[in-house]
Amino acid sequence: MPKIKILIYFISLQFSIVNCNFYKNKKSSYEFKREKKRVESIKKNLAKNVIIKNFEKLDSVPKKTNLELNDKNAIPFFFNYGKKNPENKVRISTRFGNIDIQLFKNTPYHRANFIYLTKIKYFNKTTFHRVVPGFIIQGGNSDRYEKAKKRRDIGKYLLPPDTKKGYRHHRGTISMPSSEIENPHKLASPYEFFIVNQSPGAYHLDGNYTVFGKVIKGMDVVDKINKQKTDNRETPLTNVFMDVSVIK
Repeated sequence: MPKIKILIYFISLQFSIVNCNFYKNKKSSYEFKREKKRVESIKKNLAKNVIIKNFEKLDSVPKKTNLELNDKNAIPFFFNYGKKNPENKVRISTRFGNIDIQLFKNTPYHRANFIYLTKIKYFNKTTFHRVVPGFIIQGGNSDRYEKAKKRRDIGKYLLPPDTKKGYRHHRGTISMPSSEIENPHKLASPYEFFIVNQSPGAYHLDGNYTVFGKVIKGMDVVDKINKQKTDNRETPLTNVFMDVSVIK
């Protein structure tokens, strides 16, 4: 009798393991299909040049009780927000000094997105979390709970690539990295950016990432940040915090 009970136990255990693996694979497949569907939805909206009149009223700061940006409403929102907020210069303040940036007007969604996040103070107290010597400094992220919460409140959305305006990844340009999801269309992660430190430029990035501005003052600050010691994840050993403001 004890042997029978043990046999039944092991059969049950094997069934549970198989069932768990099946569920895991099913979930992974579901997440892949969901992200693929998300990419196709953004492409479809862009192809139709979707502009919704009701979004003209939605240029206030999104809160839980207000607008939450997503892949369907982000482009119409930034289309109208960009018309009402034409600023194109920002200042990134760090303990090493200031970096002044001019945003290109003919990359409208990326400019409007950056101005929007600046005005609602999203970037403040984020860090330059990735530094690759002689290549780039990347910022806009943070491991602080407050920033993760703010991203959730603002919304989950991606920006379409805008790589055919003739801009190249010269030294001093600001560009936007792709989302980490399965992303063959290089849709951009709107909360992060990188500045090219490489001289004369990082031209192998051209066509894959959207250049949407350039440093007009403070490349010496970029160079100082790029020389910071990092760990094996390319993260500075000492946090380089930033505050970002619009230059009037």
